[in-house]
Amino acid sequence: MRHRVSGFKLGRKSSSRKALYKMLITDFLRYGSIKTTEAKAKAIQPIVEKIISLGKKGTYQDKKTVSRFIIDSEIQEKIFGEISVNLKDRTSGFTRITKLGLRKGDTAPMVEISLVDMQEE
Repeated sequence: MRHRVSGFKLGRKSSSRKALYKMLITDFLRYGSIKTTEAKAKAIQPIVEKIISLGKKGTYQDKKTVSRFIIDSEIQEKIFGEISVNLKDRTSGFTRITKLGLRKGDTAPMVEISLVDMQEE
């Protein structure tokens, strides 16, 4: 039974999983989209949604909260500037996951996670 089980472990210990999340989120916000496995994309999607929502508010406490997940200061400025301006009309659903097929080496399901309005441009 799966009662009260939440989150993704991704076959890693907590410290390496947190580091993986930080790198994936930072790269995703830097480039606007990344190609990764389906499990990793589904794991970072709610975190990215919360970060963008905090970026739209833009208070001091929100900046401190975002700095826990984002490594690069340029990306932090991009969240509170460019990304929040482009997504100001949306209340949620900032990201989109598109299936790409199976990876050749180990047949892992690959997806592309991207920002919704950035992709339409």
